[in-house]
Amino acid sequence: MQAVILSAGIGSRLLPLTREIPKCLVEVGGRSILDHQLEALHAAGVARAVIVGGYRYRQIGAHLSRAAPPLPVRLLFNPFWSVASSIGSVWMARDLLGDPFVLMNGDTVFAADLIAAAVEAPGDGVGLLVEPLRAAVTDDMLVTVANRQVCAVAKDLPLDVATHRSLGVIVSHSGDAYAQALEQVIARAEGLHAFHHAVIAELATYAPVRAIVAGEGAWQEIDQPEDIAAWTGQQR
Repeated sequence: MQAVILSAGIGSRLLPLTREIPKCLVEVGGRSILDHQLEALHAAGVARAVIVGGYRYRQIGAHLSRAAPPLPVRLLFNPFWSVASSIGSVWMARDLLGDPFVLMNGDTVFAADLIAAAVEAPGDGVGLLVEPLRAAVTDDMLVTVANRQVCAVAKDLPLDVATHRSLGVIVSHSGDAYAQALEQVIARAEGLHAFHHAVIAELATYAPVRAIVAGEGAWQEIDQPEDIAAWTGQQR
């Protein structure tokens, strides 16, 4: 199992924190988001990680050289980070997606047991980590789940059909179904501007996609400055 971490975006909603550093190096609880993620992945038994960087990506490389990550890490550069959505970063790692992988956004902090449960969840093929929808937030990626399968994924999914929200973590234990769906989505006229969740939405129209329901482990998307304090509160 290897990890793919999407860390190319500028993180404009975290300004001024991201004026001089990439979003994944913003500190949460005294450590960078990236350090939190690599530690959680290592604790979950993931063998290695690939980080797809873009905005100020050289700073990511310098940080990794200093930080001595707990697992082998490789940095990929996405030169299209400023003109494409997150799907462009997934495309840069497409050659890795035929092997077992766990893919995550580079702006979310997870408790190690949450990632371990996702990686170890039974079942073949592709899975999406979700949690039951209690109160929708404007920027949530909403999901419809039925019979433990993902049926639809979109930010504008009607609330009367949305049952869960995505945590942005995709797991694949075998096969190239995800890579094939990625190619189908990105090849469309506006494919470069799609969120990478569009790949899951595409795949779910013709193949099973497991809904991996998150347990009690803490997680926090670091999207705005106040989210940093929210994670610190969860850890007390």
